[in-house]
Amino acid sequence: MGPSNLKAVILAGGLGTRLRPYTLFVPKPMLPLAEKPLLQYTIEWLRDHGVKEIVISVSYLRKSIEDYFDDGREYDVKITYCRLAHPLGTAGQLKTTQKHLDSRFVCIYGDSVYNFDLSDTISFHQKNRALATIVLKRYKTSMKYGFIDTGPNGEVKGWREKPEMEGLINIGCYVMEPEFLNYIPEKQMYGMDMAFKKAVEAGERVYGYETTGEFIDIGDMESYEESNRLFTSRLGKVL
Repeated sequence: MGPSNLKAVILAGGLGTRLRPYTLFVPKPMLPLAEKPLLQYTIEWLRDHGVKEIVISVSYLRKSIEDYFDDGREYDVKITYCRLAHPLGTAGQLKTTQKHLDSRFVCIYGDSVYNFDLSDTISFHQKNRALATIVLKRYKTSMKYGFIDTGPNGEVKGWREKPEMEGLINIGCYVMEPEFLNYIPEKQMYGMDMAFKKAVEAGERVYGYETTGEFIDIGDMESYEESNRLFTSRLGKVL
């Protein structure tokens, strides 16, 4: 099954509290990046990889999203909305879309920008006969403080000044079989990490796919403003 046969679920029901006051009147996925709202980049990226049907889970200030994208016809996709009365966590949001999912699908967070080859991810998932595949990206960061290593009696053994840490992070994009949703309870606040832990403990085939493509997380005020500068610069100069 290639991307053209896939549906996608976009989780766009968060409150965006770390981006207030911007998100007091505009939901986080509708914050502008250069000339488009954040969510439009995600929808166009999915469409360009052959995804034609998208389910968007909405809650906070949902009319801003629904009025802007409507049924998706303008973007050459079909959009269906699942409305949440209150936040349920990432996995809880996903669970509410279950009735729309009867085959393999992509699940993606609505507050990030992605640019990698989705076809390769699907092929990896299919080859490994996975129940769910997490898209990962290598990340490196320096600690804010130095670490002091001590012995059992408190003697100083070493000083590591602002050490670097490196590892693979979850970038909020998954390929899933519909059976994965059986690990998410109904109408409960439930994180995606909790659902994956249950699946792994049950011995399910869960894989991680490492991408080197672009991932931009709009997590807080600083990252949003930096991303906006980046996307504005990509528009080029107006002569």
